[in-house]
Amino acid sequence: MHNISLLLPYLPPWHWPQFHAHFALRAVPGLECLTPDSYSRSFQLAGASGWLRVTPLPGQNALELRCCSAAPVALETLQQRVRRMFDLDAEPQAIAAHLSGDALLAPLLQRNPGLRLPVAFDPFEQAVRAIVGQQVTVKAAVTIVGRLVQRLGTPLHLPGCPGVAALFPNPQAIATADLSGIGMPGKRVQSLQQFAARIADGSLQLNLDDGSAALIERLCALPGIGPWTAEYIALRAFGEADAFPASDLGLLKAPLWGAGGIDARRLKARAEAWRPWRAYAAAHLWHNYSGG
Repeated sequence: MHNISLLLPYLPPWHWPQFHAHFALRAVPGLECLTPDSYSRSFQLAGASGWLRVTPLPGQNALELRCCSAAPVALETLQQRVRRMFDLDAEPQAIAAHLSGDALLAPLLQRNPGLRLPVAFDPFEQAVRAIVGQQVTVKAAVTIVGRLVQRLGTPLHLPGCPGVAALFPNPQAIATADLSGIGMPGKRVQSLQQFAARIADGSLQLNLDDGSAALIERLCALPGIGPWTAEYIALRAFGEADAFPASDLGLLKAPLWGAGGIDARRLKARAEAWRPWRAYAAAHLWHNYSGG
């Protein structure tokens, strides 16, 4: 058994309640587990599988990362993934200085200076969540993803992390499974399985090697994946700082726009001034929409 504990430092401000709320709303039973002061999940990385737990350290600008695995873990990759997940390498002062140039955004940044971008641990998992989440509530999407994990996830038998019992299903498993009764319309099941098949056979690369615009183009070429889903994957799967799903309901209906909201075309035009930090502007708008 391999047990590891590491410190992951960051530049303040950084706000644990934002990340806790984000992951708590989306936590899939068996895959993830939260307490008031920790986030745990299973992982599979370069042939090693196990669980990890992240805990904020009071009085220190650092998180503690603990992990347990049956085989040695690629530690540098694991650290990079977790740092990206909790957005520990952001430049809060530079982002705030730029976005505060917008008179409507400035008060949001003053109220919540520590807001960052919560990102998924695994890009494929996040892409599946985004496809499943099309036109349904977050709660409904979590229920369906939970069924995928129950049906297709590999059990994880490692001590020390109650509540974390399975790995997320791999692309081949999702592509070839019978997903009848999973709770999605047939067309969306088809889109999900075609996407998973393309990842499984290597004909679709889920990375930012050619930049986010190229990834978004690759995704939009697939049946059932439109600009919102592709932009959301770039933002939540990779922490792409300038990704911006302009048609997102939460962005369009954020209270700062007033009673009528704003339309996607005008929002997209306004957001040009927020480059290269549009995803952080989105984080503040979502927080505003949810009552933060």
